[in-house]
Amino acid sequence: MTTATRPKRSLAGIELIRLLSREGDRIFTTDRARELAPQAGLRDPYVCESLHHLQRNNWIVPLRRGLYALSSPVPGVADVHEFEVAMALLQPAAISHWSALNYHGLTEQVPRKVFVLTTTDASVPRKRAGEGTSPGGGYPVNGTVFQFVQVQPDRYFGTETVWMGDARVSITDLERTLLDCVAMPQHCGGFGEVIHAFGAAIPRVDMERLSGYALRLGPTIAKRTGWILEHHNCEAPQLEVLAAIPMKGTGKLDPTGPRRGVYNKRWLLQENLP
Repeated sequence: MTTATRPKRSLAGIELIRLLSREGDRIFTTDRARELAPQAGLRDPYVCESLHHLQRNNWIVPLRRGLYALSSPVPGVADVHEFEVAMALLQPAAISHWSALNYHGLTEQVPRKVFVLTTTDASVPRKRAGEGTSPGGGYPVNGTVFQFVQVQPDRYFGTETVWMGDARVSITDLERTLLDCVAMPQHCGGFGEVIHAFGAAIPRVDMERLSGYALRLGPTIAKRTGWILEHHNCEAPQLEVLAAIPMKGTGKLDPTGPRRGVYNKRWLLQENLP
């Protein structure tokens, strides 16, 4: 390659970035780059080479194979929100657990990961070759770790669409967020944080929706939810519905704690809190 060719291709790569930005493609695929390449004066055989150089010079960020995001140094382009990245990494996807808890204003703690609810049918991205591991697992992208929580397709419900900057993203609604925390407190700061979140949320909770979701997620989650609501002196009639659900055996109040503590006959739970 001649020295004159290199700057020419470099300028074509920057022009490609301008075109992507102008078209609103803040997150784009290699195929989309190929589609716009002729307008940037870039021949198809050199598109991947150009993307490689743009990545090395921090114009774009790789998300997964064949998928990129424009980087913040691009003039006139708003930063791509980490929730927007989550939506691009796989589908279906909804911001969930601790991240949703923070979005709904139910915790002052800022999670170090972005938690994403998806289904067992989804193709979850894995760490790329040569990348270091992140504490507790997850998929790292440009300093942010995405933690995917997979559920059966029939348990993927209770989401809503919200705006984050210029992007529309899916997130678990208030009631589903609380129940996900009951099911997996390890993804929400611990069971104590879950109890605190319920106390803050009760004035805003749709009790019929909460109990309906709980019934769909299973008796153990329903019983834990009833216990927490009663702990906060909630007198909603739905508590009796939750208490009447039959359950085989005895569950643990905190699913991450040891099996010990006082047995609560009303809720069929072992109160294994510290």
